[in-house]
Amino acid sequence: MQVDGFGADERGIEGLPVRLVIALVVGVAGLSVMLNMLSGLSGLAVAELDVRPTPEVTGPGPQDVTVRVVGPDGAGISNATVLAEGGSARLAGVTVARTNRSGMATLRLSPRLGPNQPDGTVTFDVKPPAGSRFVDRRENTAVLVVRGTVDGG
Repeated sequence: MQVDGFGADERGIEGLPVRLVIALVVGVAGLSVMLNMLSGLSGLAVAELDVRPTPEVTGPGPQDVTVRVVGPDGAGISNATVLAEGGSARLAGVTVARTNRSGMATLRLSPRLGPNQPDGTVTFDVKPPAGSRFVDRRENTAVLVVRGTVDGG
């Protein structure tokens, strides 16, 4: 009995694994080159800013709150604009300050709590320095205003 066609030809099966191994090696090498090129583009990436207020917990009434604007590595960011706004605690308006060389800014705030409101927050937004690689998209650390604290109220 004579077998015709693919059943008798065993060469295709022998060559297939070698070709797959070669294609896999070339693909992995190409992928590593592309990833290496992408890691060199870190200059196009942006970094998120945050604020670190002092004090973090305070009472109602007039007071100075110092905020430090920091990058992801914890270093202070100079020349950023900080805006303090009433969250669940009320402020008379928006207070604005600019950070110094070490990333510090002092804001004069007078938070108020409503009747039967035991606590509230003052929130901060940051406008990064012009032309920098920084952004402020996420919510920043807020100051907690609590009725009956030592600082006021």
